[in-house]
Amino acid sequence: MPHDGASQPPDAALLDSLTALTAEALPSVEALLAEAIQSVRGKVVSEGRIAPERLELHQDAAHALAWLATYTEALRRMQAWAERMEQEGTFGEVEALLHQIAFGEYLAQVYGGIPMSQGEIARPADLRLDASPSAAADRLIREGNTPAARARLVELMRERRAEITVGRTGLDDELEMIREQFRRYAVERIETRAHDWHLKDELIPMETVAELADLGVFGLTIPEEHGGLGLSKASMCVVSEELSRGYIGVGSLGTRSEIAAELILGGGTEAQKARWLPAIASGEVLPTAVFTEPDTGSDLGALRTRARRDGDDWRITGAKTWITHAARAGLMTVLARSVEGTDDYRGLSMFLAEKTPGTDETPFPDEGLSGGEIEVLGYRGMKEYTLGFDDFRVSGENLLGEAEGQGFKQLMRTFESARIQTAARAIGVAQSALDTAMSYAEDRRQFGKPLIAFPRVAGKLAMMAVEIMVARQLTYHSARRKDAGDRCDLEAGMAKLLGARVAWAAADNGLQIHGGNGFALEYRASRLLCDARILNIFEGAAEIQAQVIARRLLD
Repeated sequence: MPHDGASQPPDAALLDSLTALTAEALPSVEALLAEAIQSVRGKVVSEGRIAPERLELHQDAAHALAWLATYTEALRRMQAWAERMEQEGTFGEVEALLHQIAFGEYLAQVYGGIPMSQGEIARPADLRLDASPSAAADRLIREGNTPAARARLVELMRERRAEITVGRTGLDDELEMIREQFRRYAVERIETRAHDWHLKDELIPMETVAELADLGVFGLTIPEEHGGLGLSKASMCVVSEELSRGYIGVGSLGTRSEIAAELILGGGTEAQKARWLPAIASGEVLPTAVFTEPDTGSDLGALRTRARRDGDDWRITGAKTWITHAARAGLMTVLARSVEGTDDYRGLSMFLAEKTPGTDETPFPDEGLSGGEIEVLGYRGMKEYTLGFDDFRVSGENLLGEAEGQGFKQLMRTFESARIQTAARAIGVAQSALDTAMSYAEDRRQFGKPLIAFPRVAGKLAMMAVEIMVARQLTYHSARRKDAGDRCDLEAGMAKLLGARVAWAAADNGLQIHGGNGFALEYRASRLLCDARILNIFEGAAEIQAQVIARRLLD
């Protein structure tokens, strides 16, 4: 045992009856969620519809509801995973401990207070709920997440360091083979160089971009008839996770290709599909998403960048910001206002704007397009830019779908995949934080023994592993729904919301385990903290994500 006999083994009786007990605890949480929905609905619904001013007034309660729903769905996914493993005969001690601790901790938070951020706790009383756990939930709260359970899990983690993940993920053999392939690539080609790229604030080398193209990363989910591999969104999760585990910049290189391909597949003409999808899939064309503006942030409906007709073509004028990998890109998916007299989402159109890929010396060589780099704390491998459009010409055939005023709706259809992929990137960053902290805790000695021998250090590592598995199961479930053709914006939003918080907690605790060394730039823990922080902001800030989830629950 890592704690010199200071703790006792976890309760064997609890492990023996675990999945039955957790199944028994779930209905009371689901009933609490149903009660919470009715409570918040009573605050924000007027004449059968959500009143925006009431939703804003009761934003704390609405976002608490979103977090409660996310926890409820997370526990459902953990239950489904555990039962599936049990049926297959693969629900071993590691899996049981992950499940037990997850239920113990998340139930305790459901009934005691869910952290929405470091200083914001969503408590049942905030929703006017008089909540008390069922007998099953109460037992799990008392006996699930114990020091003994965490100690045993870390002991098993130390014994099984060679395994790629802590516990079986529940994915099929083909997806696990994909994981092994990309884990091997990340270890051999990414991890040894990533920190140097970060410290020097360098673009990921084109050599690496070419390697990813050869591996099929840019065309992973593009159908085979359009030059891609035609794989599932679940495969996208695994690839994004393992590449982000190596370096979030590399794991994010495929994001813009995923967004562009989704836009073109969902809203493009046959000619646009034939022209752009094979080029994106092969890596011949690197896209970038050009949506955000300096004064609008998440309020995309208020965009002011204009597109005006110029004969058969279009001219775009306006300012954009936080454009990732913009200099190297050869295709910009630009959201601009083209319908005169509009000031909301109905006047927006999406353009497939071609540009010349830039160099370090001349990042934006095209007439009518200028840009500047935004220096950032982390997420550095592709760089962020501001862009200025001054009568920038876009060919008339490059209006997406040849349909004006459909841009916002076309973009909305990409949000499910984008948020699933972001959740997967968050899991990768969290896993990297666990890998890094575990190695340091094993090697670093204080007071005559390794750091991992101290209960609070081991406890941090155990909770990282547990929450990573919870976020994985929620993310994989979202991907499976997407692959089945089911609406999954709610599940994808929940996966992104929870995954981003899990990544930040893992990176923060990993740095804490490093102590002062974690604050030093030379240690990877400092980079992981910076990289993890952005996940709560892009692809829908946590507050926006909670708002969207709440609206879906209350409609």
